[in-house]
Amino acid sequence: MTFRIPRRTLGALGTLAALLALSSQTIAAEPIADPSRLVTIGGSVTEIVYALGSGDEIVGRDTTSTYPPEAAAKPDIGYMRQLSPEGVLSIDPSAIIAIEGAGPPETMDVLGNAGVEMAVVPEDYSRDGILEKVRVIGTLLGKDAEAETLASGIASRLDPLLAKNQSRPADERKSALFILSLNGGKVMGSGTGTAANGMIEAAGLDNAIGDFPGYKALSDEAIIKAAPDTIILMDGAAGSHVPSTEQIIANPALALTPAAKAGAIYRIDPVGMLNFGPRFAENLEQLVTEIYGN
Repeated sequence: MTFRIPRRTLGALGTLAALLALSSQTIAAEPIADPSRLVTIGGSVTEIVYALGSGDEIVGRDTTSTYPPEAAAKPDIGYMRQLSPEGVLSIDPSAIIAIEGAGPPETMDVLGNAGVEMAVVPEDYSRDGILEKVRVIGTLLGKDAEAETLASGIASRLDPLLAKNQSRPADERKSALFILSLNGGKVMGSGTGTAANGMIEAAGLDNAIGDFPGYKALSDEAIIKAAPDTIILMDGAAGSHVPSTEQIIANPALALTPAAKAGAIYRIDPVGMLNFGPRFAENLEQLVTEIYGN
């Protein structure tokens, strides 16, 4: 079995110990020996496996893998970042295909040494990242030709949209605040290096608070100063951590933003868009049309 270290991680490795710790997280650059009983971890991984015609081989998937609808009928092994090795191995998979970032690291180490072939697919929140995932998974499944066809179809729809969004004049671009959650009145917003930031950039928007990496709780002062033109949230069921529009408007700091005053509050399908999978283009097009019009 060959090993592949994710590109983003490679540049950050500072010690031999860190390198060795990653060695059990494998990514095969060649077809999986036995893909008859697959566990897929990561919504985009599962969706791509189905899109390539191998959905019937999936015997287990993580909680984020809810598309296509058939995936929801497969056994759920838990949330992709809080997996237990026992839960994964209890399904008796012949191979595991996981998205980069699945974990925790201790679980991935155990799985990587459990005698089950495991591949870790690189994650990058961009157009090229989507196409690379498709091609890598195609190689793993021995379906390179099908993967190339799928990648070409994605690119043909996505590329014109990205070109149009990126050519939008600076004075016409709007700023966006992506809100992950609103708990106890605290807004959890997205900085850089996240799926939400990748979506914002792809949509031809500016991240209103893009001066820090990852997600963090924002102060009222920071929100008011950011003054986003738009607010973007995930679709969420009642009672989830995703706030309602009424909660957004009722928040003292958010209520003062141009977005709240104008009612420029938009919701996205997190599975279709934040997974950066095959349906990213159609979801992006819908968001851009809602924000900027036709």
